[in-house]
Amino acid sequence: MAVATGSVRSAFSLNGHESPTVGPLLFDQYRLHPSAWDELFNRGGNPHDYCGALVDRLGRLHVTEFDNRRASADLAFVNQGVTFSVYADQRGVEKIFPFDLIPRPIPATEWATLEKGLEQRITALNKFLDDIYHDQRILKEKVIPEDLALGSKGFRKEMVGFRPPGGVYVHICGTDLIRDAAGNFVVLEDNGRTPSGVSYVLENRAVMKKVFPHLFQDIRVKRVEDYPHRLRDALASVAPEGAGSPPCVVVLSPGQYNSAYFEHSFLARHMGVELVFGPDLFVHDDVVYLKTTRGPQRVDVIYRRLDDDFLDPEAFRPDSLLGVPGLFRAYKAGNVTLANAVGTGVCDDKAVYPYVEDMIRFYLDGAEPILKNVPTYICARPDDLKYTLDHLEELVVKAVNESGGYGMLMGPSSTAAQRAEFAAKIRDNPRNYIAQPVVTLSTVPTWTDEGPAPRHVDLRPYIITGKSTWVLPGGLTRTALVKGSLVVNSSQGGGSKDTWVLEGR
Repeated sequence: MAVATGSVRSAFSLNGHESPTVGPLLFDQYRLHPSAWDELFNRGGNPHDYCGALVDRLGRLHVTEFDNRRASADLAFVNQGVTFSVYADQRGVEKIFPFDLIPRPIPATEWATLEKGLEQRITALNKFLDDIYHDQRILKEKVIPEDLALGSKGFRKEMVGFRPPGGVYVHICGTDLIRDAAGNFVVLEDNGRTPSGVSYVLENRAVMKKVFPHLFQDIRVKRVEDYPHRLRDALASVAPEGAGSPPCVVVLSPGQYNSAYFEHSFLARHMGVELVFGPDLFVHDDVVYLKTTRGPQRVDVIYRRLDDDFLDPEAFRPDSLLGVPGLFRAYKAGNVTLANAVGTGVCDDKAVYPYVEDMIRFYLDGAEPILKNVPTYICARPDDLKYTLDHLEELVVKAVNESGGYGMLMGPSSTAAQRAEFAAKIRDNPRNYIAQPVVTLSTVPTWTDEGPAPRHVDLRPYIITGKSTWVLPGGLTRTALVKGSLVVNSSQGGGSKDTWVLEGR
């Protein structure tokens, strides 16, 4: 079926019942983006080979029936309380994470390559962190400039000479991928501190199965439901010596006012572990305990969703009311595992990111990176700084330690005043900025007020590392809901889709 070429009428809907035969079918009025790679259709308007069945099944739906199912999905999210908060929203209102019912498919063969590339990347990042806090070979051999790495806000001198239990630094990584106009996946950034969003992956899949049960019978899609168990097992595998059997694992949350609180409670519930806050824990003789009605219980592994600064008022910010006094001492004594380790921020500093391909070659015996980076200008380098300032209208500028779409300038859509403001910020602190060319992100048909229309997406797969590494099949597809926008972050009004890694293709 080609898009936007007449009507394909059918009396069958996805649940096997007859559906209305009036009105347009779902993809009848869909128009491809003029220059972006479409995840469902090729440039000729026909489905990609790997997703013909998906397009065929969905394409038999009339718009009215699809809209009814969309309303059912929205109600399911409301009833399940799948929410997030936006700090910039002064009303402090929790929002339902916008979800679009048309999935984003990835063929199995392509996913296999992505999986290998992500495993290669996390291996290099963990080796980099171990090196940077011990021998610093990569700095001595001048693969990465010393001032760039050691000058990162994410570098923690307190970690120098210390190796975490199990030798793992980044236990959970969310690496953001985008697909360019030629259809190639490239890495946009790594999130090696406390990446969020995986709870929406699981909830999206659950709702999709409720709304389209027969679609999953017809099309084989890799499971994502194993994630909480995989995470718990990986964390338990790197518990410190002397841990209980099984080790006591907890999720440490800053509380209900955190934007990702839903996810913290979701993961704790589905892992079958305690969700705790700072006052629930205490340290005695460099051992961490959980207060329970049965008395203190030793804690072996903490999946912390607090930034380094707030973990321990004795070691970091003394004004933190969210952390646990003495926690870092217990960590340094080797009595508790923190996931992710303290000091991992140096590896996802956006000014260090351009060197990840070099890290792979350096630590993995000259192996070539399977996944490539987006070309990046580091404003700390004089030539890159000049180029950036001379081409602000063409570039995307990012603050190196910001996330969620904050601290960013989209050059082509910016005003002269915004560019002047950013130019002043960059000149004042070049180390704090990088710039990248605008990449036309791929699109997926997405429901809008005018019906299905192309909207740009990215992809955040989740990589779990304990004694071994496992990559969640698919990940979170984030969608820019505004026409033409390339900003997909939920905090900037983006939504999400279910990502389908197809089996057998």
